[in-house]
Amino acid sequence: MPTAPTLRLSHLRLRNGLQFEYAEQGPRGGPTVLMLHGITDSWRSFEPVLPLLPAHWHVVALSQRGHGGSDKAPRLYRTEDFAADAAAFARALDLAPMIVVGHSMGAANALRLALDAPELVQGLVLAGAFARFGDKEALRAFYREEIAPLVDPVPPALARAFQLDTVAQPVAPDLIEAMVDESLRAPAHVWRAAFAALFDDHFSSELQRLDVPTLIAWGDADAFVPAEDTAALSAAIARSRVSVYGGTGHALHWEQPERFARELVAFVVGLRRALAA
Repeated sequence: MPTAPTLRLSHLRLRNGLQFEYAEQGPRGGPTVLMLHGITDSWRSFEPVLPLLPAHWHVVALSQRGHGGSDKAPRLYRTEDFAADAAAFARALDLAPMIVVGHSMGAANALRLALDAPELVQGLVLAGAFARFGDKEALRAFYREEIAPLVDPVPPALARAFQLDTVAQPVAPDLIEAMVDESLRAPAHVWRAAFAALFDDHFSSELQRLDVPTLIAWGDADAFVPAEDTAALSAAIARSRVSVYGGTGHALHWEQPERFARELVAFVVGLRRALAA
């Protein structure tokens, strides 16, 4: 059985003054993959997948601003702010050309990144991706009732309920505990600002401009993203295809990490073959 690649945890300060936490594995020279997590998560969202990826890949999982061990900026948690961070981070580490994997909010940030800095992005893999946030009344109600009034410390019960809502099948209890802990590392102002900024939809109206191979992975038991959003993304992004995970929820990379890793590998291998042809 192949040996799992060694994971290294590092920090990098960008020119905007913010320091970012990231996990990295594999040598430079192979395929480069940048992973962007969902709201209130961190790089640890991809822990179930990372050991399953080829050891010769260069994989970087970033804790985005306000999340995990990255700096907690006082404001600016819009999609374009996260995407600008990712672009600056990729340039600082000379990661391009890269495949960008995004989950939920991270998928929106990946789309914005590909729109704003297409020269950096070779392919997109979107998991639990929204086509729009602003038209989700249940999400708006959750924000109004649970998030907008938040003050520090963030209640552990809220973080736990939020994480549990992302899965439809049982996952390892230690994974849920880890992600609850990561959610609690984000202070109340980050929860409020990041959720509020989602509704601006700073990516959705421009999706037809995208010209990059894209894999859209969606669980048909996703409590947040309806089938209509997956269909809308597929229709808007010309070079996309959809993979449906039966009986699987929003965090499909937690519920089916082996399948997600296999499909990511197949996507990257196919992309590199096409580029070499």
